[in-house]
Amino acid sequence: MAHRAIRGGTGAGGPATNACLSLYTEGLLGWNQAEEEEGNDGCYAGPLTFEFYRFRFHFRSAGTLYFPVYKSGNIVRGAFGGIFRKLVCIPDCHDAKICDIRADCPYARVFEPQAARGEGPSGLADWPRPFVFRASHLDGRTIPQGESFHFDVHIFDVRDPALPYFVLAFAQLAREGLGPGRGRAKLTSVDQLDLNEGRAAQVFDGEQFLMRELARPNIVDLSEGPERVGRVRVRFVTPTEMKAGHQVADRPEFGILLGRLRDRISTLRALYGAGPLEIDFRGIGERAAAVRMTRCELQRTEADRLSSRTGQRHPLGGFVGEAEYEGELGEFLPYLRLGKWVGVGRQTVWGKGEMEVGLRSQGEFD
Repeated sequence: MAHRAIRGGTGAGGPATNACLSLYTEGLLGWNQAEEEEGNDGCYAGPLTFEFYRFRFHFRSAGTLYFPVYKSGNIVRGAFGGIFRKLVCIPDCHDAKICDIRADCPYARVFEPQAARGEGPSGLADWPRPFVFRASHLDGRTIPQGESFHFDVHIFDVRDPALPYFVLAFAQLAREGLGPGRGRAKLTSVDQLDLNEGRAAQVFDGEQFLMRELARPNIVDLSEGPERVGRVRVRFVTPTEMKAGHQVADRPEFGILLGRLRDRISTLRALYGAGPLEIDFRGIGERAAAVRMTRCELQRTEADRLSSRTGQRHPLGGFVGEAEYEGELGEFLPYLRLGKWVGVGRQTVWGKGEMEVGLRSQGEFD
């Protein structure tokens, strides 16, 4: 996939484009390069942690925007992918998967990652995308002209998060419009967030980047804590689908839920972070299967997306609601909490599989 020059000026360019060009010429598209040259592999923690970046993109509406229920993530992801591709690919490139220079293409790396020979986990040809969007708080909302809104991006490639490409694409997307009515907006700032919704740094002020290096990624400890946990409640915020074997599971039995979380976390870590989790996968699976589901209040939602490239419709349905589990849950709690950030199940990159977990003993979700 050859790259098309990114033009400045008006239209497809403007301040954000020029800022990105400046970053490119200064070598800032690989923020962790200096650390890697010093012998650091770009990761900062031991074998039972997971690292990722959180960014919040702030916008101000220039017209009325509407986000349909359960489709906010789909709207953001679909429009973003198209803009990203237009910015970096030549017009006659039709398939990133067979491009001769896909290894050097930012679109292919971020949106259509796949294993080169000898890379990645065995048997995994198409890699999970190194990001998810979080926009469910916009579901069903109408944003009037002049009002501010935001959505978050979680990036799992801690070695090269490619943030300038995200910023450039979202700035252009806002100018062109998003949502069913193609309402326009302006990207006003981008913040790097910690795990407690605090701002670790402002990285973009709407006109230029403010720092040469990102703050360190968030680090989630996956080791078992000292607290004894016997009951948890899981809320499936956006439509969720998980497979059990070759079938889509009707209910999120705990063994299935934990298994899909464990595998996704380990795969993301292996491909984009410090390496696969060094844990007893079979033992964890057997202990998770012993946890009982004591309450299950779910409803099935139906949604779909229309591909702008192929014209085909793809289902995006799944279940939403809550489930409660009882058993020896202490070792699983870190994985459940990390599920909030990485998602679980199928089509997470389209906004599906967003979940939250609470301890009923602490009154969370009550």
